[in-house]
Amino acid sequence: MNVFEELKARGLVAQMTDPERIEELLTKDKIKFYIGFDPTADSLHVGHFVQIMVMAHLQRAGHTPIALFGGGTGMVGDPSGKTDMRKMLTKETIEHNIACFKKQMSRLIDFSDGKAIMVNNGDWLLDLNYINFIREIGVHFTVSRMLAAECYKQRLEKGLTFFEMNYMLMQSYDFLELNRKYGCILEMGGDDQWSNIIGGVELTRRADGKEAYGMTFNLLLTSSGKKMGKTEKGAVWLDPEKTSPYEFYQYWRNIDDADVIKCLKMLTFVPIEQIEEYSKLEGSELNRVKEVLAYEVTKLIHGEDEATKARDAARAIFSNNSDSENMPTTSLSDEDFDENGGALITAVMVKAGLAKSRGEARRLIEQGGVSLDDEKLGDFTYCIPRERLEKGFVIIKKGKKIFHKINL
Repeated sequence: MNVFEELKARGLVAQMTDPERIEELLTKDKIKFYIGFDPTADSLHVGHFVQIMVMAHLQRAGHTPIALFGGGTGMVGDPSGKTDMRKMLTKETIEHNIACFKKQMSRLIDFSDGKAIMVNNGDWLLDLNYINFIREIGVHFTVSRMLAAECYKQRLEKGLTFFEMNYMLMQSYDFLELNRKYGCILEMGGDDQWSNIIGGVELTRRADGKEAYGMTFNLLLTSSGKKMGKTEKGAVWLDPEKTSPYEFYQYWRNIDDADVIKCLKMLTFVPIEQIEEYSKLEGSELNRVKEVLAYEVTKLIHGEDEATKARDAARAIFSNNSDSENMPTTSLSDEDFDENGGALITAVMVKAGLAKSRGEARRLIEQGGVSLDDEKLGDFTYCIPRERLEKGFVIIKKGKKIFHKINL
């Protein structure tokens, strides 16, 4: 199976500008392609994972990935999929975020000896002469065509600023610049980037008459159509300081049955033939497959040692052996206890990220979904005695699969 067939078999490919030519380039040539990452946070998250896996598959097939970091475009912000304008970031924040991205991506992509290239579009965008830019680039874009693009449609209702309108021109210019400097002929990205990618393809062809193509891949969605990578605590990050390896492992271990095969295909290097065998399993048999998924994904992001520790900790918890140093932990301080030396359970659950509010925690307890050290809680006014924590720790269990250690 060649790399083009592999990407399709794994359900990664969404749209292409010229499928036959792109297949030919990926199977018969060795090309440079790029994917852009705007540094809107100080860590990559699960939403970036699909893009990185595509880069890894193509690099393994001998192609050269260009990871483009948006030191310039990040100053504007992509309006795609947003109902409000993105928060403006400072140059210093963007530079810090890019440094974090580079470190994380280097775990998955080999940047040694020119096997992959890192670039920052701030190098050419931040010092552009605006008049020259509009004369050279702006003439190739019509406003009517831009407003018809999906990335701008929903923003029109709330008010699309001219500031944001520039984003498509800037991203398109990235492709032209990378084509001129590196001979890059393929831009890739999530399917929500289709309009921006088309802009870059057409600009490169019109401005320089050069060969240029675009390809998008499917977003990581649940079977119900929601974006994956969200928990009650927020996004699932690739940074171990923001989402611990254990929490990361547990996220994948606990996904719905309907999503496990798709995630195995999109987010691991487990052979397609093996995944097809897994797809024949049903019910409780899928738990073994979820464990494979969680281990493989955690190994890619955090390394084999952390993946093994997370798996062993999860197995210990599921076998009612709760003594695990790798379990997510929240430490209480003096301010969490009342004058009688008790910590209100609903407040503790909110602090631990097990509920968004005390009201939600109360409902979970009333519905019988919360246990403390394997004893089901029925009283939402219960307070954990400080003396109990001074002797060790307690474990709050939410539902059947979420465990959290509480200590001092």
